[in-house]
Amino acid sequence: MNEVIFYNDKNVIYKNLRYFRQKRGLTQDQLAAKMQVMNVNLDQRSISRIEHDLRFVTDYELACFCLALGVTEAEMLSDFHEKYPE
Repeated sequence: MNEVIFYNDKNVIYKNLRYFRQKRGLTQDQLAAKMQVMNVNLDQRSISRIEHDLRFVTDYELACFCLALGVTEAEMLSDFHEKYPE
């Protein structure tokens, strides 16, 4: 399997994921539980790996993170759009 990397990043949401999770007062375990309720098989360790830019994020994981945290995809991807404008 090929390694998925974009400009040395495994994912582009790691900073905002941590920011919005902490802003909502959620632990990684609590966020993992919310994701599991949506049938996304993530545990605390997986979320930690995502927040430390050590794991990629699928499109459905991104969508579910946004639902679980009450943010839009644009908000979650804001760092990406600032770093790589059109």
